[in-house]
Amino acid sequence: MTQTLTILKRNADMVFKQLALSASQAVNRFYQQVQLRQSLPFESKKMLNETTIQALNNAEAFDGARFENTNKLFEDLGIK
Repeated sequence: MTQTLTILKRNADMVFKQLALSASQAVNRFYQQVQLRQSLPFESKKMLNETTIQALNNAEAFDGARFENTNKLFEDLGIK
């Protein structure tokens, strides 16, 4: 195990101990939340690179044209 991973595991184990959980119990709870939410049970933007974060922010702020279906989009673009 690398030193960074060892430190990470030790710090996480201290948190689990404060919560009266074993590492195995904590992982099981994590899996249960992933199954329940069908996604990660926490915000994951901090793990993304800057380019991806910018793309997500742009998509959320999108104020452009929207179309009911692809035919309407193609019509607007002049594609038959």
